[in-house]
Amino acid sequence: MAKDIAEVIGARQRKDGYWEGNGYQVTWTFGHFCTLKEPHDYTEQWRFWRLEDLPMIPASFGIKLIDNAGALKQFAVIEGLVQQSEEVINCGDAGQEGELIQRWVLLKAKCTAPVKRLWISSLTEEAIRDGFAHLKDAAQYDNLYAAGSARAIGDWLLGMNATRLFTKKFAQGKTVLSIGRVQTPTLAMIVARQKEINAFVSEEYWELKTVYRDVEFTASIDRIKIQDRAAKGLAYLKEHPFEVTSFERKEGKEGNPRLFDLTALQVEANKKYGYTADETLRHIQNLYEKKLVTYPRVDTTYLSEDLHPKIEGILRDLTPYAPLTAPVLEKPIPKLKSVFDDKKVTDHHAIIPTGMYPEQLHLDEKRIYDLVARRFIAAFYPECKIANTTVLGKVGQVPFKVTGKQILEPGWKLVYENDTSAKKEGEEEEKILPVFEAGESGPHEPRIHQGKTTPPKPFTEATLLRAMETAGKQVEDEEMRELLKDNGIGRPSTRANIIETLFRRKYIEKKKKNIFATQTGMDLIDTIQSELLKSPELTGQWERKLRLIEKGEYAMETFKQELVQMVIDLTREVKTASYKAIAVAPEAPPVEEKPRKKKGSASPQQPTDSTSPRKPVDPKTHKQPFDPGSLTCPKCKAHPLKKGNTAWGCANFSACGFKIPFEAGGKKLTDKQLADLVQKGRTGKIKGLQTGTVLVLNAAFEIVAE
Repeated sequence: MAKDIAEVIGARQRKDGYWEGNGYQVTWTFGHFCTLKEPHDYTEQWRFWRLEDLPMIPASFGIKLIDNAGALKQFAVIEGLVQQSEEVINCGDAGQEGELIQRWVLLKAKCTAPVKRLWISSLTEEAIRDGFAHLKDAAQYDNLYAAGSARAIGDWLLGMNATRLFTKKFAQGKTVLSIGRVQTPTLAMIVARQKEINAFVSEEYWELKTVYRDVEFTASIDRIKIQDRAAKGLAYLKEHPFEVTSFERKEGKEGNPRLFDLTALQVEANKKYGYTADETLRHIQNLYEKKLVTYPRVDTTYLSEDLHPKIEGILRDLTPYAPLTAPVLEKPIPKLKSVFDDKKVTDHHAIIPTGMYPEQLHLDEKRIYDLVARRFIAAFYPECKIANTTVLGKVGQVPFKVTGKQILEPGWKLVYENDTSAKKEGEEEEKILPVFEAGESGPHEPRIHQGKTTPPKPFTEATLLRAMETAGKQVEDEEMRELLKDNGIGRPSTRANIIETLFRRKYIEKKKKNIFATQTGMDLIDTIQSELLKSPELTGQWERKLRLIEKGEYAMETFKQELVQMVIDLTREVKTASYKAIAVAPEAPPVEEKPRKKKGSASPQQPTDSTSPRKPVDPKTHKQPFDPGSLTCPKCKAHPLKKGNTAWGCANFSACGFKIPFEAGGKKLTDKQLADLVQKGRTGKIKGLQTGTVLVLNAAFEIVAE
């Protein structure tokens, strides 16, 4: 990204850690360089996990650099450049997280120069040039930064205190019970669904059906619970002819699918390809960085009205989809209210293609790009015209009914006509009924259909994302979903990480596409008495306050004080609660008990509620063999390490690309050296290396000797 910007503004001379030229120096961060200080950074007393020290509430919150060799080196470059510059332009991702990352870095670098903000939704050359021609004053985004800071502080206050509180009060042995502002209510939804499934008792039922003029009708009565009663009903039906009482055919429309926000894209990719939310986020981020789509971490399905004149050009540039775009381009592009609405767009618009030609994409990225491109094209097609038919009839005194649907003009469905999986996920299939006349009657063929009631469906990532977006409310209507987004749990950019965290903690597990709570997850939710901690609706209210902070309509300090009071009340409540030990999932990674071992450990990369202050045990001091598979990939920070034939690598290697070979510098790495590289970014001294004395993970996450 820095290289693209440097190229556009003429800074083409490569230096160590930055590009220079034309009066500019372009440098970069990667990931989160700064994080909120850990408890022991405020007072040594907080290094130890003790109930009597809770709650931990710092007088004021501070930030620190993460303990990573590559980050420390790059930060030194940034600090030097910032302190000698006349003006700084913040080009971080144009969102809350991007604002927070770069503001913290500038704060740590003691930046005193005036700061401007590059705010763009696309990385194309045109967008970058336009962005530099219209730089914003950094102060315009102070509220966005305040919301990001409030979120981080809120997650710290609750995550750090509640995790220690529940761990010391309820955990067995060395288990850590991770509690979080977003993580816990999400787990509570999964546990509630799990309990419904576990408590479900299947019951047999019988339905009366009959075939008249080759059409099957179903009796419009309650399901029959007793077989003898169904048999009597069948006998009754055989004594009477079928009579049509009503025939109604109504023409209607099926509205076009909305453009994608991040959650909708993750839902669709999970339904269609089984991708996790995290995988979809990574693929769409890659497409954004390749300039193929607009900024992806968005929660609106609308475009700003000033984009309307550019739509035709983007559609013309989508040459691989020329057969689909041709009918749209024959007429002027309509300015549809379902697509363009300034009131529904804040900092960013929905995810759409940029018009750049998609070249050299691997299969996963092609699939995600295709979802975005087709949805964009479909938005400008005519509506799908349908006819819904309802036929009512009776046999004696028993009413019957059948409904049918006919597509009169496919409209936008032409964009998906070869997409078999879309048809499976769609509503009912087309079912054309013949014309009936009220009053007609004749012979029919009645029968009994036997069935069983089915339990509630377990969550998939698709349905869980929707539940997080609507704070647990079951909402199908897209308009209603838009209204509930302000109260959703988490933000679009963080939901994938929350779900991955629950998997990593062994609180939930996946069987095929379905998500289930483990016994540990269920026990944890059962132990939590506070509704504030586990209620999706209450957590949604916190999210709404964070949105209001972003808009300048709620004070950050007020939000912080509310969370401080909640932590104080929660601590008092749990300390006096009755003791109940929590079952431990056997796969849970070992954790260190003695805090002094933590010296030099890396800070959490992201100040979210997935924070767990304890690290895997040093293999030399723990009785059980150390499992490197319990380590998290330091590059993507989302997936565990997995053993290959020649190296340990990210479990999602195809997208992330991180690996550590078994041998480096002519030496076979021990588990301890591997753990140090992953957690600290460097090993201790190693004898016999071909060059240097220690191995280091550089900024590109490659192993080099020093």
